[in-house]
Amino acid sequence: MASLKGILRNLLDRPGGVPLTPYLKIVKAAGDRAERIRGLDELPRPAMDDLAEFCAVAREAADRTLSLRPYDVQLLGTLALLDGKVAEMATGEGKTLSGAMAAAGYALQGKRVHVISVNDYLARRDAEWMGPFYEALGVSVGWVGQNSSPDERREAYAKDVTYGPVSEIGFDVLRDRLRTDAAEIIVPAPEVALVDEADSVLVDEARVPLVMAGSTDPGSAVPEMAALVRQLVRGYHYEIDEQARNVYLTPKGADSVENLLGVELYDEHEPGTLIELNLALHAHALLTRDVDYIVRDGKVQLINPSRGRVALLQRWPDGLQAAVEAKEALPPSEKGEILDSITVQGLIRRYPQICGMTGTAVAVSEQLGEFYGLKVAVIPPNRPCVREDEPDRVYPTVPDKDAALVEEIQEIHTTGRPLLIGTLDVAESENLAKLLQRRGLEPVVLNAKNDAEEAAIIARAGERDAITVSTQMAGRGTDIRLGEGVAELGGLYVIGSGRHASSRLDDQLRGRAGRQGDPGGSVFFVSMQDDLITQFVPDERPPAADADGVVRHRRGAYIVGHAQRVAEGVNLEIHRNTWRYTRLLEHQRELILEWRDKVLHGDAAGKALAAADPERWEALPEDTRDETARQIVLHAIDRCWTEHLAFLTDLREGIHLRALGRMSPIDEFHREAVAEYKSLLAEVERRSLESFEAPEPDLRRPTATWTYLVQDNPFGTEWDRILKRVKTATRRG
Repeated sequence: MASLKGILRNLLDRPGGVPLTPYLKIVKAAGDRAERIRGLDELPRPAMDDLAEFCAVAREAADRTLSLRPYDVQLLGTLALLDGKVAEMATGEGKTLSGAMAAAGYALQGKRVHVISVNDYLARRDAEWMGPFYEALGVSVGWVGQNSSPDERREAYAKDVTYGPVSEIGFDVLRDRLRTDAAEIIVPAPEVALVDEADSVLVDEARVPLVMAGSTDPGSAVPEMAALVRQLVRGYHYEIDEQARNVYLTPKGADSVENLLGVELYDEHEPGTLIELNLALHAHALLTRDVDYIVRDGKVQLINPSRGRVALLQRWPDGLQAAVEAKEALPPSEKGEILDSITVQGLIRRYPQICGMTGTAVAVSEQLGEFYGLKVAVIPPNRPCVREDEPDRVYPTVPDKDAALVEEIQEIHTTGRPLLIGTLDVAESENLAKLLQRRGLEPVVLNAKNDAEEAAIIARAGERDAITVSTQMAGRGTDIRLGEGVAELGGLYVIGSGRHASSRLDDQLRGRAGRQGDPGGSVFFVSMQDDLITQFVPDERPPAADADGVVRHRRGAYIVGHAQRVAEGVNLEIHRNTWRYTRLLEHQRELILEWRDKVLHGDAAGKALAAADPERWEALPEDTRDETARQIVLHAIDRCWTEHLAFLTDLREGIHLRALGRMSPIDEFHREAVAEYKSLLAEVERRSLESFEAPEPDLRRPTATWTYLVQDNPFGTEWDRILKRVKTATRRG
């Protein structure tokens, strides 16, 4: 009987997550202590072995300092975070305060906490907003941003809790990786990562490498190759695969290019021209201005596909970046050798304890478990969601959909009800705005071109008569509060101009309406010609529309859902495949860093060189020889690691050709990478000794360094590329 009760209790807990029953007991106990805590003049520093007491004190501290009294569900979220889970909490449910209470709890356990956000604005806002709460509990807090000075960073990382965007924390880790003086290290040893918008950071951006580069090079675009690919005709000279991820030459195209250039394209020993051509063709055929990137201030700026924002520090790998710049007739940006890199996933996995919060975690619970060992706790809303989510409105063509979308917006606007229209890219947001302006409407457009004003714009989206056109997921992290009288009109009405490749992004858009029990509504407009359908289920035959132009046959809805599931499967496989390649690199990076730390913080370098050449050691001044040895070995380690990274980059770029010899590219990559790493260790020793014995060792380092993120895997999965190469080679006979 007892086991049956346990089964029933588990079924009653929210689906897709861990049981909440243990947390509920603690929250109830905290409630029982509320009156006693409220009567205290000064709040005690709670002991973390009594979570109910901690919750009661934290609740009172928030009430006194922020005039925010946490709901029971916010305490549930806090306990889930303290238990090392990802808390799924709906939009408007107070994740920021739950996260602050959990961060304070970890800090009171004596652990240093990094609250990792998606951008500078949220890191600074949350650290400053929650500051009085932390102070009341005796916990210090700081934040880092893109413009923080080294001294400001050092001060922020010295606090108990440090807020920062994932990119800045990653770049600081990379900068520390190149320090030659232990006293200059800024980032302390990782302990707890509390990740805000966890699905975005841990999944959407997991495979993005953060890069530290040096030895500036003016860069070189290849305008001749850009001009050549403009002459090629799709369907005759080149083809694009069904998912628009890969472009490849046809036999006719390969012959034409070889004749024009006078080279053998598929020479395995001279792949340079083929790589250059593929980069130019990819830039020409697959990357679209105002969709994948914008041109602003004479520079190519990438657009983050999961957020619709400019990715300020992001760029493609050097060759593709140069190809896009050549396509747009822009001067090439600087480039240089990669001194070190780390993926977002590798960065987060450095922390012994990881937890996070987001509005959409269950949809990525498989990835969170597979890549981080994390489980999801689904926290119920404080008030039931009463938002009305309408079924998709499906149309045969894009023009049909656009016409219906504009009519719907105009009709709803006449009632005064505020509208938030989520579009899929910058170009679509601007086209829709023009269509609305022709009808005499004045929408506010929020996209990658004006993302600096996003928080202020999105905060006003709930005002009466507001029409906000936004790309995904602009304003994420900012509450949309309803204006006066808007609740009576039905609340905020959210319209999606198309389904995203991830159902999670659709759910996030819907979640902008109906916060904290507010009324609201949502609907998605979809066409059978949308990219999602044509790329991922191109062979599906759509049903006919009814007399009014709407596709109501249930097969229409099935096709949309099926396309989204295929897209999600493709993206998961890309994530897995990228991790297969980067996991070994991350492991080698840990080993080299462990070795480097021993040299930097101890006398390992001196002992090794003294043993290798005692006479030379004795001849050096006693007061400086340890430091001299340290700098010699550090320089050798850093140079060899830079060369190792370049080798692995080149190896991965051409590894797909091994499939032509019926070898496994991933196995071949691992075999060569391991062998190269072993030789790296011997090479460090050889170079160290060579420099040690030289009269004047050359220990020069890059005169300038800079950081950026790489939009990794621009050509789809390795297997996609292998398959296209094999097909092309077979066709050419």
